[in-house]
Formats: sequence, C-alpha cells, structure tokens
Amino acid sequence: MNVVVVGLGKIGLPLAVQYARSGATVTGLDVAPAVVESVNAAIEPFPGEHGLAEGLREVVPAGRLRATTDPAEAIPTADVVVVVVPLFVGQDGTPDFGWMDAASRSIGAHLRPGTLVAYETTLPVGTTRTRWAPMLEQASGLVEGRDFHVVFSPERVLTGRVFADLRRYPKLIGALSDAGCDRARVFYETVLQFDARDDLPRPNGVWDLGTAEAAEMAKLAETTYRDVNIALANEFAVFAGQNGIDVAKVIEACNSQPYSHIHQPGIAVGGHCIPVYPQLYLWNDPDATVVRAARRRNAAMPDHAVDLLERLHGDLAGQRVVVLGAAYRGGVKETAFSGVFGTVAALQARGASVTVTDPMFLDSELEHLGFAAYQHGDAVDAAIVQADHAEYRTMRDTALPGVRTVVDGRRVLDTSRWDCMVIAIGAPAGD
Repeated sequence: MNVVVVGLGKIGLPLAVQYARSGATVTGLDVAPAVVESVNAAIEPFPGEHGLAEGLREVVPAGRLRATTDPAEAIPTADVVVVVVPLFVGQDGTPDFGWMDAASRSIGAHLRPGTLVAYETTLPVGTTRTRWAPMLEQASGLVEGRDFHVVFSPERVLTGRVFADLRRYPKLIGALSDAGCDRARVFYETVLQFDARDDLPRPNGVWDLGTAEAAEMAKLAETTYRDVNIALANEFAVFAGQNGIDVAKVIEACNSQPYSHIHQPGIAVGGHCIPVYPQLYLWNDPDATVVRAARRRNAAMPDHAVDLLERLHGDLAGQRVVVLGAAYRGGVKETAFSGVFGTVAALQARGASVTVTDPMFLDSELEHLGFAAYQHGDAVDAAIVQADHAEYRTMRDTALPGVRTVVDGRRVLDTSRWDCMVIAIGAPAGD
C-alpha cells in the first residue's frame, strides 16, 4: 500500500511513521523544504513527541518513509492520501481554508483513479461533502464515488502522546459513499492497532458514523464539550474564590458521584484544538448560546488571574511581575493560543513590568515571541503561574528573590515551599 501524508506537522509526521511501521510505503508531502530535509535525514524536525525520533530512525533508513515537496512526485502513485493540513480561524471565528484549499487543488491535479482521499483536519460540518469533494473533482476531472473516494476521519490525538492515543481511541470515519467507507475501514484497520477497552459500548477499532457530516460533528462536539465543561469549572472557581470556598474540594466531592465529570479550572484554555474548534461549531450553529458564553468565559480567565493578583498584591503599576510558563500546557513546547499572551497583556495594561520564563524555551525564543525573558536570580515583586510544567511542582520561593504574591493559575505549586502569599484560581484568599 502506497500512502501519502500531506502535511508533516505535529500530527501528520507521527501518522506517517505509524503507517510506515504498520507496513505501508509512505511519502510525506510538505511545503517546507527544511521539514522535508529533516525527515529524509531521519531527524525529528520538532521536539517533544514521545517515540517520534525512534520511529524515524526505524522507518526512514528502511526505505518505508521518505518526504518531498513535489506533489507531482507523490500523489500519482498513492493508493491513499491522508490530509493533515492546518485550518486557521480568524478573530471573528471565520475559518480560513487557504492552506487546505491549496492542498486539495494540488492533490486533485495529480489524482489518479482508485485513490482514497482521507481528510483528518478538523472541519466545520459539511465541508468534506460541499467543499473538498467538488474541488477534487474539478481539479482532477474524476467523479467522487466512482473514480475515487473521499472520507472524513478526524484526528483525535494530543501532541506529545500521538502514538499512545492512536491505540487508545476508536478511529471515527464518515465517507461519502458505501464504497468509500469500505476502503477507509480497510485502510485504517491495516495501519492502526487498538488497545482493548472494556469501558466502551463496542469493541475498540474503526467506527463508521455513517456520514462525513456525523464524523465532522463528532470531533467538534467532543472538543466543544471540553471547552464548555472547563468554562463551567471556571465559573465555579470564580464564585468559590469570592466566597471563601476551595473549588478543588468541591469538584473532588462532586466527581465522587458517577454522573458528575466536572473538569479543572485554570488561567487559560490553549492549544490548537479547544480554543479553535468551538468557533468552527459556532460557524455552523451561530445560535449556540451556551458554546459562545463558554468561549467568552475561558477567554477572560487571564484577566481574572491578573485581577486576583491586583486585589491581593495591590497596585501593579511599576511592579516587577514574572509569568511562569509560555507554553499552553505543561510539558509541551507550543504557544498556540496560550494564556501567556492574555496574561502579559493584562499585566502590562495595569502598568506592571513583565517578564516571562519557561523551562522549555530559550530566552531568544521568548524574545522572538515578543516577551522580555526573566533572568534567573533577578528580584521580582509578584508572579503568575500560567503553565503546569512539572518543574514548578518542586519550585521554591527562593527561585524568585523578593516575591511577595503569587497567583497559581494551574494549582501546581507546593505551597509549603513558599513563604509568600500564594493563591490558586478558585481558592479562598489567604490559603
């Protein structure tokens, strides 16, 4: 089986390695020459994906994976084309299909009869049927469902643990024809292996949802659920903190009952998924008031954390405040929609002198992001924990000379190691 993976990013490249390890001959197609060169040298082009470096060293020298920037070289020989190209969302929630449009036209221009095209990028409902299939038909002169097949199969993995997630979660598919469904099922059952799970209503594996629209909605729904749930937890946290209640104890108590699954509150919801996909859902369903309100609540949490710091510490004008963590979550070197941006902006709006530190980023990388890098040993007046890096769990107040007030936006600090005032999101003042 010849497989082409279009887009060798943090999801696409691990997928290419997974397919190659499962016996397919894989060509990775990417627009970035540096990425292609790195892959062909069996060197991971980005850090942090568990098992990727080892996987590249296994499949590239064996000739099972190579990369190219030339679609004319890759697409005509493909039995299956898997598309994992980014889709961006504007400030107003409007999807920007530019990169995916270009990729689809390029695929169509070189498409041959018999090929299965699988889109894995998260999409608004209806996009596969009404945008990609017609675009591929127009560019190729072929007919979907007769000459080639299209399926939507959302990626459901987290960066840093892609290979483990591929085994753990059912692979959802939704094709535009019965024949396309059969092709997609055979493909994914060939290149994926699944862990046995007793907690699922049916065996783990490839699950056909019947239509591309159902598969598209499933990905939007599961991610939007998380955003709404976190927003509810944040609402509880704000109220609890204002009324002398520790929200962590409340959530722990609630979740001891099997019908309650309240998530954890925090300073921000970041990453490529949770802040973005609810906006794609809203693009389809603009009257979804619950979803819209949840997105507003989560987007406002950095401001809430800074308000909390100001209430405890006093006027922030001229105060030296360090933000701990630029990454959107602990252990991941990625700043997509990270709360660091809103936190720094809110501090600067109050006149604070703000620096940022993160164990995963060099000072030069932080400065490239527009931040002043904190220098170890410099005196500070206050701090805000923005990312739950493991390094912060054992951190002491001596690491921040002079610090008087800390807002722990992730409940990651061991307060016994800190002599100053430390307050967590959703904790009563004085804890």
